[in-house]
Amino acid sequence: MYLVVGLGNPEKKYFNTPHNMGFSAVDRLVSMLNTDFFKGECKAVTAHINVNGEKVVIAKPVTYMNLSGEAVLELCRKYKIEKGKLIVVYDDTDIPLGKLRIRAKGSAGSHNGMKNIVQLLNTEDFPRIRVGIGKETVMPRIEYVLSQICDEDRTLLDPALDSAAKALFDFIHGADIDSVMQKYNH
Repeated sequence: MYLVVGLGNPEKKYFNTPHNMGFSAVDRLVSMLNTDFFKGECKAVTAHINVNGEKVVIAKPVTYMNLSGEAVLELCRKYKIEKGKLIVVYDDTDIPLGKLRIRAKGSAGSHNGMKNIVQLLNTEDFPRIRVGIGKETVMPRIEYVLSQICDEDRTLLDPALDSAAKALFDFIHGADIDSVMQKYNH
């Protein structure tokens, strides 16, 4: 069984912001799988699907970003997610706009949602996909990540989000994280 979690903020005003790249990536994955988010559980909205006989839960926490770990912990406990079967996708200001970085494990960096997940799971040992949103800006970081995405930035982010969704698709179809990293890290 797999658990795929996209990070973001649940209110509509955050839909088109850099901080919601995780939500955008899992929205694209759900569309690729021809399903939808239909269930509220464990402080998240979820989609459920079977892939090659294996159950997959795709989740968007409905807590705010900084409390994302609450939903992830509850879902991991409820579905008894095994090591290596959880993957999280989120934005990263330390990666250039429109670039992807996929890792098998690692620190949370400066991302508060990931810090909360790592703290509550008590491990850094799970795969993650980081969608780069970093760019030169005079805005303070918190204002930038919650600002609306301009059309120029969207042209770089859309291909990255498509690649993130394809990487998630490959992962839940049984590709090991090393092959996913080789294919999608550029």
